[in-house]
Amino acid sequence: MYRTVTDLCEVREYLSGQPLVAFDIETAPLEEYRYVERAALDAHKAHVVGISFSVAEGSGIYVPLAHRKGENANADEVWAMLADFAANPNVTKIAHNMAFESMFFYARGIILQPPVYDTIAAAQLTLKSNTAFRTLSDSGLKTLVPKLLGDALPTFEQVTGGRHFDQLDPADAKTVRYACADSDYTLRLYHIFNAWFDRYLPKHRQIVERIESPTAVYCGLMKYNGLPVNRDLMLAKQEEAETALEALREKIKFVIGDVDIGANASTAAFKRYLYKDLGLPVFRTTAKNQPAVDDEALILLHEHCVAEHPELAPLIDLIRDYRKWGKLKSTYVDGYLDYINPATGRIHTDLMPLATETGRFAARNPNMQNMPRSGGDKLGVRNFITAPEGKVLLSLDFSQIELRVGAFYCRDKKMLETYRVGGDIHNQTADVVFGVKKHDKEERTIAKNVNFGTFFGLYPNGLQRTLKFKAGLNVPLERCEKIIANIKAGYPALVRWQVDTKRRAAGQRYSETWLGRRRYLPEISSPDWSRRSFAERCALNTPIQGTAADILKLALGRIIAGLPERPWLRPLLQIHDELVFELPEERSEEATAFIRECMEAQPFPEFDLPIIAEAAVGTSFGSL
Repeated sequence: MYRTVTDLCEVREYLSGQPLVAFDIETAPLEEYRYVERAALDAHKAHVVGISFSVAEGSGIYVPLAHRKGENANADEVWAMLADFAANPNVTKIAHNMAFESMFFYARGIILQPPVYDTIAAAQLTLKSNTAFRTLSDSGLKTLVPKLLGDALPTFEQVTGGRHFDQLDPADAKTVRYACADSDYTLRLYHIFNAWFDRYLPKHRQIVERIESPTAVYCGLMKYNGLPVNRDLMLAKQEEAETALEALREKIKFVIGDVDIGANASTAAFKRYLYKDLGLPVFRTTAKNQPAVDDEALILLHEHCVAEHPELAPLIDLIRDYRKWGKLKSTYVDGYLDYINPATGRIHTDLMPLATETGRFAARNPNMQNMPRSGGDKLGVRNFITAPEGKVLLSLDFSQIELRVGAFYCRDKKMLETYRVGGDIHNQTADVVFGVKKHDKEERTIAKNVNFGTFFGLYPNGLQRTLKFKAGLNVPLERCEKIIANIKAGYPALVRWQVDTKRRAAGQRYSETWLGRRRYLPEISSPDWSRRSFAERCALNTPIQGTAADILKLALGRIIAGLPERPWLRPLLQIHDELVFELPEERSEEATAFIRECMEAQPFPEFDLPIIAEAAVGTSFGSL
């Protein structure tokens, strides 16, 4: 039974003593954004029109707060009640897309506290086939309900007829059914998914409850806060990039004439010029078996030209420079400018905590996780993110968390001892690889790259390629073979762990993190070597990268618990093993101590290595 309730006492009576409460908010644009597309989904352009609750199957109440027709409840009283509801440790708060609800609650100064349960996260941790988990696109409420419950939910357009939700009468049967059904069916999905977890993957239920649902709340906070950017600096750098590109175009044109190179020097005309007119060898091809002109192909072409056609090497240098400037401008200047929210002057990127198979975050609209490192680009892209006056940016970054997790897994004595005494793992690996205690810059660079690849079954060819294209080092294959042989001899427990992990994954057809996040590997027994080899690397990668991701997400839950008493601390961004915040300058030490405590806490009882979070502060992200 669904009904509209405007009396707060009746709302309280419906919720009283209920350990499980599903809820869903309805929103509509603020007056100045009534005609802006998708404004109702933006907590800076929209307001909460009403909220529905469900405590039992087939039951639901809708509490209207800001409808333009009909009767509304007292919004101030309801929000005061919701603040208590959000903080109640005895009620599991259930929502489909918890990040969205969290964002609008946060706009009212309320941070949802565990226990929370996000059914969209649960959907993505249940299987849609024998070996494939649901993706985000498979996990919408309107998609899941017909498939799992056999019922059809009306669409927003069918209910509103092109109007905004606040223009509907809250007492109208269609309005009530639409609002309450979202909460009711969310509660039903909660029971369906938990029954599935309990039968097939109990550890995934723990991951949803302990890790992914609090993480969804945290995502809502980051989405709401957004990244403060210096638009004037971006426009100046846009002009600088265009000037540099125009100068490069002229220099290239002087060499090759009127050949069209396009925006990134990969047009068919330019490829014909390189590979047919000049007769240069094709070192790399695209997925469609066409000649490539990507960064790796240009590195190989440059080496070839230096050796065989020195007169052409300057042209390849110009093209490489042109592509770098082009990417900087299109991706990090033009692209970022397109996403500045006019309501806030900030960039509110979408962070997706379940978009990868290992549990690592991904980002889009735009992807703020792939910003070039400070000093690694000609424009200083990270300086675009600038704290408002009187505020600073604070970053805390796990130190070598994946290597620590790898050492924890393989139990190699040298690795464990290095981390327990606060030693330098890269120096330790250089000692193992080169057999001496003093190392030059190249040897340390090799050791560092070996460390970040060796847990994942790095082959000599792969090491040579990594060193060439990522570190700029030309290391002969024979030397790479010797390096890997030395690693295997120097870290014998690592080799045993790799062999055991691949064997276990081949028998189970899956790999998993320490806490039980599973990744199926149907190709691990394939007769095709390349497919089998990739699956084996995934078998090694998942426990380490996935466990590191779980450790970070567990820290987010601890941070959420401490944010209500620190309203001045604003989460902004997550970049792999790094968390970024905005705060008043005078609170830097206090914030650092709090966040570090959350990040460095023992993630689970078996983890017996110290975790280190390194802090950096500054007025811009590039100056941390």
